[in-house]
Amino acid sequence: MGLLLLLIILIILFIRHQRLLSLRARLMREALRNHDFTFRLPTTLLFPGERDLQNTLNEMGSEINRLLARSEVESWRRLTRVLTHEIMNSVAPIQSITQAYIASPMVKGTPLEEGIKAIYDTSLSLATFVDSYRKLTQLQPADIQPVDLQQFVTSIPALYPDIQWHISLNTPTSAKTDLGMLRQVMTNIIKNAIEAEAHSVDIRLAQCSANDNLQEEDTTLQLLVSNDGQAIAAEVAREIFIPFFTTKKKGQGIGLAIARQMMMACGGNLWLADTPVAGYHTTFVMEVIKP
Repeated sequence: MGLLLLLIILIILFIRHQRLLSLRARLMREALRNHDFTFRLPTTLLFPGERDLQNTLNEMGSEINRLLARSEVESWRRLTRVLTHEIMNSVAPIQSITQAYIASPMVKGTPLEEGIKAIYDTSLSLATFVDSYRKLTQLQPADIQPVDLQQFVTSIPALYPDIQWHISLNTPTSAKTDLGMLRQVMTNIIKNAIEAEAHSVDIRLAQCSANDNLQEEDTTLQLLVSNDGQAIAAEVAREIFIPFFTTKKKGQGIGLAIARQMMMACGGNLWLADTPVAGYHTTFVMEVIKP
């Protein structure tokens, strides 16, 4: 009787375990279908072999996400390089010719002068506009050094005293990155938050439950930067890292595109979290490399 009861219990546990694995498979399949490669499923209630497999799948998802983002950035860099080159080749002769006509005695003081000057001014503005976008293709190489993240993060609030800050980096945490680039990316994110009428900003490290048993050899850290400003609409969220895309009346649409390039130049990544930190409307994830 005891053996039969034990057998029934084992069968029930086995069935429950298989259902758990099936649920994991469905969750991962759904994530892949939605092109969400940032998933990290917990490894609780798994046998050692299954735990190793889940850890590998978690890391694979993160690596695919990095590769896709890098490929997208490189595609936009190539397109921007071609467009700026072609536009400048077309604008340069217009500037030269109109400038020569403006200086000509045959034009000065005639009705043509105002029209030609308008053409020259427009071509000059276009050249200046295009030149600003060359930043997307002329990013300086990163100077990778050990950076104390706690010291870095606690230096940010002094730059924005009107914001209410919540910082959760209680222990010294280091990363290998370019400090100047990291500061510029953080500044860009905070400026966007202020423009979205944020009053509170939260900065913390992504924490995993102690029972998750994620791989100890995980080589990255994730810095979560959240704010309570206006939420980013779902239809806009997919476009925010595309160069020249902006919802601002006076925006140029290169801030977040350059920010992501900088994070990648440092070996990390930058993306918008699908689910913000509780109590906030928007969360950006800054991924950095462990020392």
